[in-house]
Amino acid sequence: MSASNIFISHYGQDDEHVQSLKQRLKDAGNDVRNFSVDSTNHKDGRKPSTPVIQRLLRMRIKWSSTFICLIGPDTQIRLAHLLGKRIVGIYTHGSNNSVELPEAYKKYGSPPIGWNSLDKLGEIITGKNFPAENPDSSVANPMYPRTAVKC
Repeated sequence: MSASNIFISHYGQDDEHVQSLKQRLKDAGNDVRNFSVDSTNHKDGRKPSTPVIQRLLRMRIKWSSTFICLIGPDTQIRLAHLLGKRIVGIYTHGSNNSVELPEAYKKYGSPPIGWNSLDKLGEIITGKNFPAENPDSSVANPMYPRTAVKC
């Protein structure tokens, strides 16, 4: 299997979930290169300035083939869409079913999956589609009502 280039978008306080997600992907045998800006990028313990982080985010999203979004209000969803990336949403561990998807994700994202469905992520990264899920990994009602159009 060839390696997939991924970018995991997350809010800084969710860094522990990023590390857990990367380990679970590795444990499941997925060969991924992570371009995320997370705690593993700050070797000397200093956090880069906001302009440096913004530049890194733009570059690394551009380099990735799949944009994984730990669903929350502070993400780079629109930029990933403009760069033509597959956008995969994962509810963070412990989220409940009242978590609201960001508007940009509703507009540009693929069906989200629950934290307990990470076994599906390798296949999603390579292009397989799955139904939308709730944070508890149960199948969700469709995000958008489907309408039959007679042509």
